[in-house]
Order: sequence, then C-alpha cells, then structure tokens
Amino acid sequence: MKSILKVLGLGIATVSLLGACSEPPQIAARKALRPDVAPYVGADNGFMTKNWKPGDQASWTESVDKRTLSQSEQRRTK
Repeated sequence: MKSILKVLGLGIATVSLLGACSEPPQIAARKALRPDVAPYVGADNGFMTKNWKPGDQASWTESVDKRTLSQSEQRRTK
C-alpha cells in the first residue's frame, strides 16, 4: 500500500511539473491590437490630454514628453 502511494505521489508531482513547462511565454501574447495604426492616431474621447489632437504626431510627441518629464522625481522636486 505504501509503495502504491509513493508511485501515485511521484506521478502527480511529475505531471504537475511537466504541466508548467507547457505554459506559453507571456511576452508573445502581448501584441498590439491594431498594428496597422500609428500610436499617435489614437481615439477621440474624454481620456485624452488637453493639448493633444488625434492624428497629429507632433502634438502626440509633445504630450508624451511632458508626461515623461512630470513623472521624473528629480524634475518634480526642483
């Protein structure tokens, strides 16, 4: 009876370890929803920044740069 439990436990452990190997990498699952559209095209909704106009790459770049600078702790504390 003990040997049957050992074999059963070893089998369950082996199956669970091999099951983890079959998981696909999560990086491959992260694809852009619309790879044919440039990121600055965006959506025209209430969640946009104030100075950004959809389709205007210059205003999009400016908005991203301002956001990046405002997230810098060194820049905010000066």
